[in-house]
Parts: sequence; structure tokens; C-alpha cells
Amino acid sequence: MGKIFLLMGKSTSGKDTIYKDLIRNEAFSLLKVVPYTTRPMRDGETDGVQYFFKSEEEYLKLKNDKRIIEERTYYTNYGPWRYFTADDGQIDLESGNYLMIGTLESYCYIRDYFGKEYVEPILIDVDARIRLERAMKREEEQEHPKYDELCRRFLADEEDFSEEKIEEAGIDKRFYNNADINDCIKEISDFIARHIN
Repeated sequence: MGKIFLLMGKSTSGKDTIYKDLIRNEAFSLLKVVPYTTRPMRDGETDGVQYFFKSEEEYLKLKNDKRIIEERTYYTNYGPWRYFTADDGQIDLESGNYLMIGTLESYCYIRDYFGKEYVEPILIDVDARIRLERAMKREEEQEHPKYDELCRRFLADEEDFSEEKIEEAGIDKRFYNNADINDCIKEISDFIARHIN
């Protein structure tokens, strides 16, 4: 049986960059799981690559059909944005190991859905000042920057990844991405290599 390696961390912790590097690593042959969202597509994103972008109506249909494994809703200044993983046939632990990006909450749901022995948490931690600088830089590159949403997301992450919630989830290992991201990727790669079947 394969495993699901779930990358998680606050916004601008480097999850996307780390994910891309690990997916390209042929030594692991990690399989992708594309999550779903109802938020608007950002500049440079492609449907079916970063996310499957769905309307609220499409989300409700999946929910009514009981095909959602885990979900989170963020009440933004632009309305509710939903992020979710659907039971759509993408995950088959008989066929290999998977790499996903999620939150602390989604980790708990996926762990409970598939079993603790099949889900490995990879919590990326970054100093708050560094995260804020990265978030400002990323937002400045957008055609229509949403600084109010950046601030809301930053504060929400502080609550969503509180020390109490990390402890409740049973996560005791962290990977720090404060300096050279390649050092963080190397440490995560070593961790995955020790845990793949």
C-alpha cells in the first residue's frame, strides 16, 4: 500500500515551490492529487493544474452526491471560498504514493478517511516576518492586488495553525523554510525516502 504525503503550512510558506520540486523528483514517483476550489483563478493558474476551479453550484452537487473527503470554507472579503478534496478516483493507495497540499484541518480529515498509517504530515514552518514579506511581494505581482485579503489570510493562518491545534493533530515534526528553500526540500526528501514503501 502507498502513502499520502501531505504538505501543509501557512500561506507563503513555500508549499507550492516545494510541491513542484518533489513531484519532479523521479526517485519518488509521487502521484498528484489536484484539489478543488471555488475561489477565482489567479494570474498564471490553469484549471486542473493547481486546482479544479468549480462554481458554488458544482461544489453543492459534489457535496450532495457525498463525494467530498474534506473541505474548508474561508469567508473572504470577496465571499466564501471553498477548498476541498473530492472522492473522484484520483487516490488509489494500491497504485503508489501521493503528494498533496493541504491545511492542518484537511490533514486530520484525510488521515481519518484513509487511516493514520497511510498519511504522513509534512508541516512547513516559516518566521512570521518572512511570510509577510513574501506575501507582499507575491501580491504586488498580481494585476489586481488584494492587500485586504492578504491581511485576512495572514491572521486566519495564525489561528488555523495555532500551537494547540498542531499538538491536537499529533504533529511533532516541522520543516523550516526561513532561509534556503533547497535545504528545506532536502530535509523533506530525506523524510519521504525513509517513509515510502
